[in-house]
Amino acid sequence: MSYPLKVIVVVAHPDEAELYTGGTTARLARAGAAVKYLSLTNGDAGHHQVSRKPLRRRRANEAYAAARHLGVLDYEILNIHDGELMPDAALRRALIASVRRWQADIVITFHDDCPGHTDNRMAGRAVREAAGFFANANVVPGMPALAKPPICLKITDHWAIEAHRHDVVIGVDPFIDQKLKACDEHASQFYEFALYERGMRNDTIAQSSWEERRAFILKNWAEFMYASPDMLTALAALDSEAEAPRFAESFQLADYGRETTAADVYDLLCTGRPIKE
Repeated sequence: MSYPLKVIVVVAHPDEAELYTGGTTARLARAGAAVKYLSLTNGDAGHHQVSRKPLRRRRANEAYAAARHLGVLDYEILNIHDGELMPDAALRRALIASVRRWQADIVITFHDDCPGHTDNRMAGRAVREAAGFFANANVVPGMPALAKPPICLKITDHWAIEAHRHDVVIGVDPFIDQKLKACDEHASQFYEFALYERGMRNDTIAQSSWEERRAFILKNWAEFMYASPDMLTALAALDSEAEAPRFAESFQLADYGRETTAADVYDLLCTGRPIKE
């Protein structure tokens, strides 16, 4: 007997799972895997003009719209203020419960051991500290424990690029428009707050054509879209028959969770094959 591969992507803010894993998760969903996104904060600090309460609602609506482009089945957003994420016992319990409700085979999250956004690092740290309890029935006893620990993977964000290791690289060329359309739904970030933070002025981009918005995201977030030379080298080592993709996403095997190999993870992420009991 087998059941669909179940994957959960744990990030700090709505929009990050889409940007860093959208192509791979769309690929998995197309293959029949069950994919969930979990944002540990509600993103209510991520704007220069909109206050917390309306921004929280707006970002949730953007997230749910983005999920539809990718085939993501569930998008859970914890009601924790953006900028205040702490890997304490309460967060650990909430994270364990969410992973167990999904009965996840694979947990994907940020690096926790390099410079960068505090919330992102705390999200990675929370997963690291919770990983040993996902299969422990005595912790969060009201939620059935996993039968075995999940595979845990790390993704790169802006600050982790130099620290990240390309253990598994997934070409996402057939899914790039799904990923870009998911990012496009997060207008508060890609067309407003990010421009403000970068000192850019482009008040008309959100009202421009899809082709112009598509090109804008590809240009300004190129490092999370295109396959780098290092990624292509890693992919060739994993799969000598794979065609070099234009677009790709990269994953590092975490030093916690279920022991596995890059080859096995590559097979799972490429095929979304069912898990046998």
